[in-house]
Amino acid sequence: MNRNFFSRKGFYQRLVVLWVLLLLWTFHPGSLIACSACYGQSDSAMAKGMNWGILSLLAVVITVLGGIAGFFVFVARRSTGTGTMATASHSNSSLPITTEI
Repeated sequence: MNRNFFSRKGFYQRLVVLWVLLLLWTFHPGSLIACSACYGQSDSAMAKGMNWGILSLLAVVITVLGGIAGFFVFVARRSTGTGTMATASHSNSSLPITTEI
């Protein structure tokens, strides 16, 4: 291998060239044109299908996040002892109360 390939100066020069090419590709006018689904008619069957797809994915995400939040609420209630099972098991205690000092 060539020693210049691994030198710091050569590495930074290639990195700068890569960044410049990336910026030129990002700001290329061809990438600003909308896709055919967004650029087409808003009342077409494709647009309606995309809207239903977005709504169904949103419903799945809300359901999963609601389940995760419900689990943490369940764990928090159970750890503090305010859950129904925790209070029921401690309410039948028959230990005598003593007040000795």
